[in-house]
Amino acid sequence: MNVDAFDFELPERLIAQTPLAERTASRLMTLDKRTGAVEHLQFSDLIHKLRPGDLLVMNDTKVLPARLYGWKADTGAKAELLLLKDLGDGRWETLARPGKRLKTGAVIRFGDDEHAPLLEATVESETEDGGRIVAFRYEGVFLELLERLGTMPLPPYIKERLEDRDRYQTVYAKQPGSAAAPTAGLHFTEAYLERIRNAGIRTASVTLHVGLGTFRPVSVETVDAHKMHSEYYEVPAETAALVRETKANGGRIVAIGTTSARTLETAADRILAGQSEDLRGWTDIFIYPGYEFRAVDALLTNFHLPRSTLLMMIGALAGTERVLAAYREAVEQEYRFFSFGDAMFIS
Repeated sequence: MNVDAFDFELPERLIAQTPLAERTASRLMTLDKRTGAVEHLQFSDLIHKLRPGDLLVMNDTKVLPARLYGWKADTGAKAELLLLKDLGDGRWETLARPGKRLKTGAVIRFGDDEHAPLLEATVESETEDGGRIVAFRYEGVFLELLERLGTMPLPPYIKERLEDRDRYQTVYAKQPGSAAAPTAGLHFTEAYLERIRNAGIRTASVTLHVGLGTFRPVSVETVDAHKMHSEYYEVPAETAALVRETKANGGRIVAIGTTSARTLETAADRILAGQSEDLRGWTDIFIYPGYEFRAVDALLTNFHLPRSTLLMMIGALAGTERVLAAYREAVEQEYRFFSFGDAMFIS
């Protein structure tokens, strides 16, 4: 399938650039994946589209303040690292700026005092796509240093600086490790989740630490030629058991966000086979039309950019033509797109 099949006209004004003042104030489009029928609602109406016995599965990853601004040890020139993947033993895969000046062996320092930096990184190697593998040296707890030195890695189209870091975290974020938020979850408040649970709808969590590969533009001509980056995931045994129980009782598995959907589909065979232990590993699953979903029945997601892998995923769930027709209607109705935008419920 050609990537151009997932192109559409998106006015720049519809890309939401600021956080929601009220997370429950966003709009909700519903899409029937069998008929293509669309409804225009408010996000607070989602509860009426759920059924007692459904299971909501949410990605509990927590975004790290993963953007670090420092200086080169030899020249004092400014340098920047964006942490993407924890490789263990103080080593990380990163994006580096300016990349041309950060060759193997370069040392970058971070902190307020150039004579006594709190954190130091040495570039060990370059990755195939231009990233850098770095090794950090520090004293103390690395995550505490990140909280002190780092900033939230907001998408580049968001120009406003976030004074409140929690605006880029879900209310159920627990497991630190992401370079980007699972943004479908930003619509929820604790109070709204409690209303949903009180209506007989259960919730469960998975973890997928989101890297930038999910959001990278597709630069190849055909969909199957695109390569996804791997991301770490975990499915607790309790969540797997709830998935099996829900399906056995005729309920739906509702993934909150594409990252939850990718995690469930990665582990679907083992979940449904009844494995009782926690499931964990690395996934580079790429879901596009032709894929048959095994675990996920319905999906809550934000509106995605043209030619993106995320748009291809929902095309697999609801059909490319039905999704693109709904997107054209969303543009006409001026829904807000992307991370801080409105939501779509596909069922």
